[in-house]
Amino acid sequence: MGDLKSALPVVLDLTGRLVVAVGGGPVSARRVRSFLDEGAVVRVVAPWLCEDLRDLAHAGRVEWLERDYAGPGDLDGAWFAHTATGESSVDREVAADAESLRVWCVDATDSTGTTASVTARADVTTPDGRVTVSAYAAGDPGLSVTVRDGVERALVSGALDLRRTRPRTGPSSTGDGWVALVGGGPGTDGLLTARGHELLASADVVVVDRLAPRAVVDRLPASVRVIDVGKTPGHHPVPQSGINGILVEEAQRGHGVVRLKGGDPFVLGRGGEERDACEAHGIPVEVVPGVTSAVSVPAAAGIPVTHRGVARGFTVVTGHEDIPVLPTGGDHTLVLLMAVNGLRWTTTLLRKNGRSADCPVAIVERGFAPDQRVTVGTLETIADLAVGRAVESPAVVVVGDVVRLGPDWRAAH
Repeated sequence: MGDLKSALPVVLDLTGRLVVAVGGGPVSARRVRSFLDEGAVVRVVAPWLCEDLRDLAHAGRVEWLERDYAGPGDLDGAWFAHTATGESSVDREVAADAESLRVWCVDATDSTGTTASVTARADVTTPDGRVTVSAYAAGDPGLSVTVRDGVERALVSGALDLRRTRPRTGPSSTGDGWVALVGGGPGTDGLLTARGHELLASADVVVVDRLAPRAVVDRLPASVRVIDVGKTPGHHPVPQSGINGILVEEAQRGHGVVRLKGGDPFVLGRGGEERDACEAHGIPVEVVPGVTSAVSVPAAAGIPVTHRGVARGFTVVTGHEDIPVLPTGGDHTLVLLMAVNGLRWTTTLLRKNGRSADCPVAIVERGFAPDQRVTVGTLETIADLAVGRAVESPAVVVVGDVVRLGPDWRAAH
């Protein structure tokens, strides 16, 4: 057998081609599944099968020759072979027969002597297609896995760029562009999801909100165009219809577009409107959930929105509109987003609707930021306290008995 130290990595298209796997154990099962995923036709030669392979055989996804390997005839018509019987003499026989037939064969029991090797592989899905990462270290499969995992982590984290080097075709009515509505979480890099990082590493254009994780945006390459549509209370420089139009127009130009929003795009974030606008123009849309500030910001202040024996449920509403009829007991937590400007009116309304004047309230400003600040009081006192402390957005307001569990309430009482 040859020494694979000078091996040439290649990519094989196995679609519709026969692959013969000799051996019925877990090693064969892992490889057979990867062959099937690539569209191969698979024949398994083994007197017995592990559970995973047996399921595939019973489902008709593989052909099973229920016996020991019987010689070159078992490789008839094969384009590729894999042997992992656990018996070195049989594996050597399969490899020798394959070589005589000029069929490439992986001997899974002999990493240094096999004439072919399956690399350690990982797939990263981008909106433009799949990126496959393969690693090979001669005679050391464990090192191959380590290298593969490291590169995969860099891709998933966005540390490696996944932007296309060839322009997409377009413009057209649908183009080859795409839009991803990505929830950026409460604004700190560490709470942006792995999928969010992947998509940012693929985007040509990023349409960003005021509360999105700006440090992530600042690290984007200069080739990425950033469009800021951030809104502040009472000031909306780009109306929602304009944002929808930007997403559609950029995607129709063939661009990959990430709409990076604070929190979760579908929690009081108008993500549904943006998705509908894009889909109405035939533009593919992916929605990536984010860590909503309604839950995460109270947690940053040590306030759980539910707690056994204290609160069994919670409701999230916006402070911009009338508060709907809700449970009035302190054992049901109310989380108010965008509620600072109308706080006095909101607390008065809650009291009229049945909440007690001494119901605990916390306002968490700039959650997760170094200058995070928490103001605690009651429905009766919180509006005056907010004025006295010059509370500003962004902030999350928590109403209910769970506020007493936070360190700021305990410190004040």
